[in-house]
Amino acid sequence: MQLTVAVIARECLPGRVKTRLCPPLTADQAADLAQISLSQTLETVRRFPVDRRLLVMDGTPCEQDAAGFVVISQVDGGLDERLAAICDQSMGPLLILGMDTPQLNRNHLGRLLHDWARPAPVHDAWLGMATDGGFWALAMREPRGDLIRGVPMSTGTTGSVQLSRLTEAGLNVGILPQMSDVDRFTDAVSVAAQAPGTRFAASVHALLCQLRPGGQSGSGGPDWCAGE
Repeated sequence: MQLTVAVIARECLPGRVKTRLCPPLTADQAADLAQISLSQTLETVRRFPVDRRLLVMDGTPCEQDAAGFVVISQVDGGLDERLAAICDQSMGPLLILGMDTPQLNRNHLGRLLHDWARPAPVHDAWLGMATDGGFWALAMREPRGDLIRGVPMSTGTTGSVQLSRLTEAGLNVGILPQMSDVDRFTDAVSVAAQAPGTRFAASVHALLCQLRPGGQSGSGGPDWCAGE
């Protein structure tokens, strides 16, 4: 399929990523979990039947993560500027994903992949809303940075404002399934339950077991350590 998938990510260094996981996690634990989320997302994207894969990094990726991707650096500025720059640098259909949804699988993008594989696609763009009001995926057949630039990011209305931008530009927008980002540890527990058998789920399981003796794991999640 003639489609570029760009994953926007940050180098997973303690104190620089997933700080809202602390507490109950330490900065090192949060960075390790972020790295697993990123690596799992990239492995999923490698299995997509697409033409080109970009890893748009703030920092330096490890060799394993870079494999199969063209690595480019993020531009300076807010998230809207960084996302817009990916569009401005891209030719042809583009899908932008973050590193915060390790539960991602091909089924979440099935409607998009099916639509854009047609000789005459129905939708000009696709948007995947996040449960916190943002979005986890944004795709445009003809990428336009001006349709992202200026959208307030990390708010409860980011997704709805972005959708309005697309529709007001006359684009026919398809809606992908809603998903949760991993921002807090309660999110990580919920997402892990949606991705059983994955490295991310195993890591959250291990963290819950480590936290149990200190009484910090009262996250409302499943009692995965019962009987251990």
